[in-house]
Amino acid sequence: MDVITAPAGLVLRAFRGDEDLNEIVRVLNAESEADAIVEHESVDAVRAWLSSPSEQFDAARDVVLAELDGRVVGVAGQDWVDTRDGQLREFRLWGAVDPPYRRRGIGSTLLADNEHRALGSAAARSSARPVSLGAWSAVGRPGARLLERNGYEVVRWFFDMVRPNLEDIVDVPLPSGFELRPVEPEQYAQLWRANREAFRDHWGGSDESEAAMHRFFDDPSNDPALWVIAWDGDEIAGGIINSIHAEENEALGLQRGWLSSVFTRRPWRRRGLARALIARSLVLLRDRGMTSAALGVDADNPSGALGLYEAAGFAVEERFTAMRKRAS
Repeated sequence: MDVITAPAGLVLRAFRGDEDLNEIVRVLNAESEADAIVEHESVDAVRAWLSSPSEQFDAARDVVLAELDGRVVGVAGQDWVDTRDGQLREFRLWGAVDPPYRRRGIGSTLLADNEHRALGSAAARSSARPVSLGAWSAVGRPGARLLERNGYEVVRWFFDMVRPNLEDIVDVPLPSGFELRPVEPEQYAQLWRANREAFRDHWGGSDESEAAMHRFFDDPSNDPALWVIAWDGDEIAGGIINSIHAEENEALGLQRGWLSSVFTRRPWRRRGLARALIARSLVLLRDRGMTSAALGVDADNPSGALGLYEAAGFAVEERFTAMRKRAS
């Protein structure tokens, strides 16, 4: 565990709502730029992410800002999920420090505070599950080293994959029995449930609450015209929720679309549906003026997604790890 010596005058305080959004976004983007992570947040996206409080995540309770001499120099937060692997109650911690203020104990202070609050939250909620502290980090970056020094171990690998161009897209026929149809607003909850169900046999866990659904659909990058959803009668069999992060593209000089969530529900797997939906998604993004496409994948995805994406022209660009430390 790091020996924590916080800089004199460092103050940790609770999130105050919209008045803090610009500073949170500034710190997150400054860290990504310093660490060469190809990400750029927008105020509207962070607002959606921090909205709609639930039992598992409430920004007013779970997000903390660090100030030094009246300037925001760091931010940290957490939520919790009940995992499918290991049957754990995992408190997922995150944080960022403004790069000019690194190596001054601010990250260690925020991590220690985050852990303390997580353990207090765990004690206040009755559960028979062992409690675990978890975090996500880009490989080789300062955040990963901070976690390692404090007892976190890598438990899973994840990749960001990129198709560097949208040329030579192979036309893959839609398997028999499926129909591509739009999702109307009154069907958004059905889409959310289908998507969450498709990932229930995957590693980890997720917040499936109605509040989490609202956070998802409130994200400004969500454009229903980009979604490619396959129906079998009145059932959603699978789909791809595609998105274009316009502000990120402008900031990073990209024209990139994201296959943000690729899913097939278990009864409809192994029929070639995902391959067909990926091909249609790539064409759709190309028609919107994109020149590359990206997605995230669990390196050990049980349905063989990594090989599927490689066959569709994607290659690994960035590696991330899920890290854990057992708390009880």
